[in-house]
Amino acid sequence: MSVAASTMTLSLAGCGVLDATGDGASATPTKGDDVTIGLLLPEKANTRYDKFDYPIIKNQVAELTHKKGHVQYANADADSARQAGQMQQMIDDRVDIILLDAVDSHAIAGEVKKAKDAGIPVIAYDRLAEGPIDAYISFDNELVGEVQARTLLDALGSGVGTSDKVVMVNGSPTDPNAKQFKEGALSELKDKVTIADSWDTKDWKPEIAQARMAQAIARIGKSNIAAVYAANDGMAGGVIKALKAAGATTLPPITGQDAELDAVQRILAGEQYMSVYKSYPDEAEAAAQMAVTKVQGKDIQFDALTQDHVDSPTDKNIPSKLVQVSALTKNRVKDTVIADGIYTVADICTPKYRAACAAVGLK
Repeated sequence: MSVAASTMTLSLAGCGVLDATGDGASATPTKGDDVTIGLLLPEKANTRYDKFDYPIIKNQVAELTHKKGHVQYANADADSARQAGQMQQMIDDRVDIILLDAVDSHAIAGEVKKAKDAGIPVIAYDRLAEGPIDAYISFDNELVGEVQARTLLDALGSGVGTSDKVVMVNGSPTDPNAKQFKEGALSELKDKVTIADSWDTKDWKPEIAQARMAQAIARIGKSNIAAVYAANDGMAGGVIKALKAAGATTLPPITGQDAELDAVQRILAGEQYMSVYKSYPDEAEAAAQMAVTKVQGKDIQFDALTQDHVDSPTDKNIPSKLVQVSALTKNRVKDTVIADGIYTVADICTPKYRAACAAVGLK
């Protein structure tokens, strides 16, 4: 697997800040290139964090600091108490700035304040943490849910057969993104289908999604489920296992998110209808650029990177960058994950999936 350099270009010249370096009154760096960026990622069940986010951020920080910058990395493995300890360690170690992808956005607020009190800026990464964060970068999360729902409705078409019942497998209740995904999806599904069952899934665990889906199938009947909204690819895999275990030979349209490799293969094989492709290079490289420019005191450049604004439950008008997303169906594999260098054709088209790949022109 190769992760190519992102095609994203952050045009600072267009914002009138190309010359905002450490020279002059417009920007006064507090650090040189010897920066330490603390990176706290939330879990390992979703493979993106270790496979994409961390290495991309690490490489981008090195590039921006002439290989003098350092990333201090910790993954909490879905344990909010562990993440609090990891963040406290970074505060004790006096890192220059923290990129925080929270396990529990509410529970971590105390540590965010501790960092602020210690003079360490915190940028919320991917999930909007509570507390006095300095900036936020993520994807447009309501749009993710809207894209999932619209693609699901397209799959159902005008004739939904004998049932219009949709099961909603939502993400973790401690992840604010999950709430936004659900709200976005419901804004599209409302009054168009019947939500036959819906639940939030602790820690996004596929095995929990599978168990709950088995219960839903028993109650609703596998032939009465027209489609399944699964908020991410891991849970989509659990849903598919439950349907197969119940004897389903034809699977209903099932959504996902994150474009994980096995999900891309399931999409090509016709088991999962779609995923949402989010350009991890775009998000991760922008986060690294934010962190380095913030630490180096280049406020004008930093402002150019955060032209959106969002509100959290504790703070308003947070400088933000929201990255766009797109639907990934079997006909869009080539111009998404392959075009961006996330996977190669060889990664995807293993012998098991060779015929499915050939059917859409992947060779």
